[in-house]
Amino acid sequence: MKVAYVQMEPVFLEPEANYSKAEELIRAAADEGAELVVLPELFDTGYNFRSREEVLEVAGQIPDGPTTQFLMELSRELGVFIVAGTAEKDERGRLYNSAVVTGPLGSGYIGKYRKVHLFYREKLFFEPGDLGFHVFNLGIAKVGVMICFDWFFPESARTLALKGADIIAHPSNLVMPYAPRAMPIRALENRVYTITANRIGEEFGLRFIGKSTIASPRAEVLAMGSEDEEEATVVEIDLGMARNKKLNEMNDVFRDRRPEHYAL
Repeated sequence: MKVAYVQMEPVFLEPEANYSKAEELIRAAADEGAELVVLPELFDTGYNFRSREEVLEVAGQIPDGPTTQFLMELSRELGVFIVAGTAEKDERGRLYNSAVVTGPLGSGYIGKYRKVHLFYREKLFFEPGDLGFHVFNLGIAKVGVMICFDWFFPESARTLALKGADIIAHPSNLVMPYAPRAMPIRALENRVYTITANRIGEEFGLRFIGKSTIASPRAEVLAMGSEDEEEATVVEIDLGMARNKKLNEMNDVFRDRRPEHYAL
């Protein structure tokens, strides 16, 4: 299976410009055979909002809003699965930092995830995610989704792995330097592939680090982006490796768990 990350610099509060930019990069990945493409957190709006009013201006409903509709149409046209971060406004006006999953069959809409662990000023605008961690069965693979700061909590990736994820899609707007080093360890300890799609550029004092990363269940860095270039990078992965949790003939990373000793 071929998977890809898209690394880009969103234009702040200009979704249409970001759709065009994302479409070009997704098409490039699809041309190289990518079947699953992961985009950054809030790829369509930018990140460092200054007021709730700014978020309300660009947030959309899922799946009826313009961002999800754009992704659904592109998935159907190109025959690819897409995971992308977007600001969600629900029917009661509550705001969530969310990710949508779209694919080539039917309407194109598969599902959504709402970010559980909010970072810094996100807490001023967004509600904490209330849907839990979910694994989406795409047919070709089982894909779990977490967003950016979720990586800092090992329970996020572990929960997705225990629920059967082969791949963890990780839309991100990373500003701290740690995730490119840590995500291969998340992949190793859970025997899954991880795809971190980060953004680049600066917004109102925040600098985003780039370095989008695809890691293997053996902690191999299969691809890492630059710190300052927009790019779509495609790699081939072996799902059989993610589905084999054995380290040797006597150790299995899940069967050897002793959860009765983990409670505080």
